[in-house]
Amino acid sequence: MTNAPGEPGTPHATGHPAVTRLYARLVVSDGARAIDFYRATLGAEEIERYTGPDGTIVHAMLRLGGAAIAVKEADTGDPAPTSLGGSPVIMALDVPDADAVAEAMLRGGATVVYPVADQHYGQRGGRLADPFGHLWMISQTIEDLTPEQIQERTTDLFTS
Repeated sequence: MTNAPGEPGTPHATGHPAVTRLYARLVVSDGARAIDFYRATLGAEEIERYTGPDGTIVHAMLRLGGAAIAVKEADTGDPAPTSLGGSPVIMALDVPDADAVAEAMLRGGATVVYPVADQHYGQRGGRLADPFGHLWMISQTIEDLTPEQIQERTTDLFTS
């Protein structure tokens, strides 16, 4: 039996299967504490949680607005960023009030990487590291700019 066009697993013209969902899976040292942090500071809603016999979180799904993230506790095959010296991945959140979200995260134990400030690309935002080693770019739109305007400002920033 073959799938109809657009159904999960149906190849596109390129021969690649259709992607039906994409989400980040955050590996953390303390799953319950991480879920509490994301709920308290980002307003995440816990959708599901599965634990091992010892209570270790092997998978939890959280909803953040229209997006989702998964959380699992570190193990031999999945180390937490804190054990690796940091994370090369940055989670980007667009929010109505970047200052308020950053303040909530800081109260919850996050640290500032770059402070929230007006940016040349029309957003107010900054970067924080959560207590579990994950990086978050928190942004809100303050100007509606065209791609050309953003490029012009970016060029000016790097040449002045």
